[in-house]
Amino acid sequence: MAKYTGAVCRLCRREKEKLYLKGDRCYTNKCAVKRNPPGQHGQANKKLSEYGLQLREKQKARRYYGVLESQFEKYFEMANKMKGITGENLLTILESRLDNVIYRLGFAMSRPEARQLVRHGHFTLNGKKVDIPSYLVKPGDVITFKEKSRSSEKIKAILDANESKVIPKWLDLNKATAEAKVIALADREDIDLPIEEHLIVELYSK
Repeated sequence: MAKYTGAVCRLCRREKEKLYLKGDRCYTNKCAVKRNPPGQHGQANKKLSEYGLQLREKQKARRYYGVLESQFEKYFEMANKMKGITGENLLTILESRLDNVIYRLGFAMSRPEARQLVRHGHFTLNGKKVDIPSYLVKPGDVITFKEKSRSSEKIKAILDANESKVIPKWLDLNKATAEAKVIALADREDIDLPIEEHLIVELYSK
């Protein structure tokens, strides 16, 4: 599936809930879902079939993390081969993507912005430049801004805006130096997204 290039607010309306794809705008009255709740303009709320529910849950998860179809299938295969519960393994893998970690740390206002910042080479991983948003971090990895990037007015504005953001317990952040360390991989209880992962497993198990 090709990269989505349309208005991201349409994705939120399609899933009938906020996906937080536009950063701080999603928390204001400018949010498209808040201004025009899904189901308006004569669109009836059709009851979905079992397959439809499973498909929507997969699409919602993909859109939260900004993952293409082929990438998502790859992650599911990885999760299915791991010990433990496949659905929870899948979410742990998605959470360990570098772009998601950057967002969770408050180094970006949204996951799309985090992907852009990573691609533009603003970060180092264990002291080396990294520009792959899909890189899967591991416990012990250290992430920080490049020295030049840290002095950028845009980066300073992002860090100031996210000063009070709650950092997940599986990550450790030194706000004074903007240096972070991955302490562990995320557990299901650490993931605050309203995803019913068992429906995704059911979809792929057919």
